[in-house]
Amino acid sequence: MVKKRERLEVIHDILTAIKNNNNDLKPTRLLYSSNLSPQMFKDYVVELLDKGFIEEIFNEKEKKSYALTNKGFKFLEEYKVIIGFIENFGL
Repeated sequence: MVKKRERLEVIHDILTAIKNNNNDLKPTRLLYSSNLSPQMFKDYVVELLDKGFIEEIFNEKEKKSYALTNKGFKFLEEYKVIIGFIENFGL
């Protein structure tokens, strides 16, 4: 049986996908990278936008993409610390 990803893992995966694509990722590519249903994806993106982890940016042709904010980069740094802590204690 495949283990479901926890909420923080999904957020980490979304933010990492954006970061790994030069901090500029279009919605469709992010949807594919996140491996979520379109509705779940929308819910997560709205939450991340509302909480200031990501921002929408538009190019000269008004094409939307997403970029991490400083808060998003900080989350990724702190996430590594949390995962390291959990692994050190074998949890």
